[in-house]
Amino acid sequence: MRLAAYEWGDPAGEPVVCLHGVTGHGRRYEALAERLPGRRVVGLDLRGHGHSGWEPPWGVVRHVADLEETAAVLGIGRADWIGHSFGGLLIVELAHLRPGLVARAALLDPALHVDPAVSAGRVEGARQDVSFASHAEAVDARLSDGSVYTTPRAVLEREMELNLERADDGRYRFRYSPGAVIVAWSEMARPAPPVPDCPTLVVVGARSWLPIEVEPAPNVETVTVPGGHSVLWDDFEETASAVASFLG
Repeated sequence: MRLAAYEWGDPAGEPVVCLHGVTGHGRRYEALAERLPGRRVVGLDLRGHGHSGWEPPWGVVRHVADLEETAAVLGIGRADWIGHSFGGLLIVELAHLRPGLVARAALLDPALHVDPAVSAGRVEGARQDVSFASHAEAVDARLSDGSVYTTPRAVLEREMELNLERADDGRYRFRYSPGAVIVAWSEMARPAPPVPDCPTLVVVGARSWLPIEVEPAPNVETVTVPGGHSVLWDDFEETASAVASFLG
């Protein structure tokens, strides 16, 4: 499947491909793109999310095939890749299955492994109908659910503009397939794959719900930022600086 793509920066620049986590979308990287001058920054909507197709299968192997196909259509060969959470896991899998495509990997609080009991709880949550009467209600819900710490309200207001759509019943829901999200949580419960051999940056949220253990290696740089799992929201400046330095 050719995935929906959003581009920023210099079309002739060296490409950087960005992947979101479950329930997200490719336009979450528009602010980070501004910190990567001279680069062609591409954000993708994964299968089952945003404006990409929602049809199954939704497993890791299919996601990797989508990434390879989309990169080819966009004329992107070997590139730098940035991925948050499940997107980080997909980059690691891509680097193992198609190593020629990944020059460097920036993994933002990557979900390399989620405890199966935690995954099961997240699956139950994904089975519920989550909807809101307004964008403001959705913002309030996110600010109060304990998942973010210092994220500015304006960031979440922008998120709701991009990722909510109004259904026929007048309620607002996020643009993702619950089935795709459920399968992703199952995939994250598998044993963690090894970090790839390419130069790799791992940004870890100090208060993230997700325990991240990465074996020290000469090719791996780890940076810890103060906030939670959503490192591009809680700690945008620190995360953007780390990524820009790594890709510099």
